Amino acid sequence: MYYLKRLFEFYLDASIHTALAVFALIEVTGVFFGITRDHNFSFLVFFGTIVCYNFVKYGVEAKKYILVSSTYHRYIQFVSFIAGAFALYHAFYITLSAWVGIVFLSLLTGLYAVPMLPRAKNLRSLGGFKIFIVALVWAGSTVLLPVMSADKPIRWDVIIEGIQRFIMVLVLMVPFEIRDLKYDDLRLNTLPQRFGFINSKLLGAFGSLLFFMCTFLKDDITYLDVISKGFLFLILWLMIYRTKKIQSKYFSSFWVEAIPIFWWGSVLVIGHFLSTFA
Repeated sequence: MYYLKRLFEFYLDASIHTALAVFALIEVTGVFFGITRDHNFSFLVFFGTIVCYNFVKYGVEAKKYILVSSTYHRYIQFVSFIAGAFALYHAFYITLSAWVGIVFLSLLTGLYAVPMLPRAKNLRSLGGFKIFIVALVWAGSTVLLPVMSADKPIRWDVIIEGIQRFIMVLVLMVPFEIRDLKYDDLRLNTLPQRFGFINSKLLGAFGSLLFFMCTFLKDDITYLDVISKGFLFLILWLMIYRTKKIQSKYFSSFWVEAIPIFWWGSVLVIGHFLSTFA
C-alpha cells in the first residue's frame, strides 16, 4: 500500500495527471469539431505538458532544473527528459501551422517561469496575470492548436469554444488559488487575495454559468455540446461549492485536475448514447 501511494504521488508530482487532463481536452475538441485524431499532435502536447509543467514547478531557475540534489526530484527530472525526447519525436510529424502556435505558446510558458522584466521575476510574478496566462495557454493548446493541426479554418464556433475553454480553466483554478492563499506572496494579487474567499467562489460560480451560456452563441449547436457542457457546468458548480480554505491533500491536485478527464469520458458516453438512439 505504501508503494502504491508513493507511485500515485509521483504520478501527480511529475505532472502526468496534468498532461492527461490536457490530452483529454484535446480529445474533446476533436469530437466537437469532427477532427480526425492526429496521434503525433496529441502525444506532442501530452509529453510537452509534462516537460513544461515540471520546468515551471521545479525549474524556475535553470540551474535548479539541471542540478538536482534530491533523489525524488532526480526521478521527476528523468521523466521530464524522457517526455522531452518523445515530444521531439512527435514534433517532426505535425503541420507547420501547428508549429507556429506551439512556438508562441511555448514562449509564453517559458516567460511565465523565466525572468523577463527588471522589476518582475517573471510573468507569474506580475500581479493578477497568473491565472490568465495559464488559461490562455490551455485554451490555445486544447482548442486552437488541434484545429490548426488539422488544417481547418478558425471559424466562429472554434473561437467560442476557445473562449469557453479559457473560462473553464479560470474556474478550475479557483480551488488552487484558494488552497495556496496562505502560501502565495501578497504581490501576486491572486483572486482570493484581491476579492476574498467568498467572492472568489461567487466568481467561480458565475464563470461556470457563463461557460455554459456561451454554448448558445455557436452557429452549430448540437445535443452533445449542450448536454455534455450542462453536465460539466453542474460538476464545476459542485467543485466550487466543495472548495474550502483548508482542503484535503488531493482535492485540487487530483480531483479538480481530473475534471477534464471525467468530462472527456462523459462526452464519449453521451455521444455514443445519442448516436445509438438517433
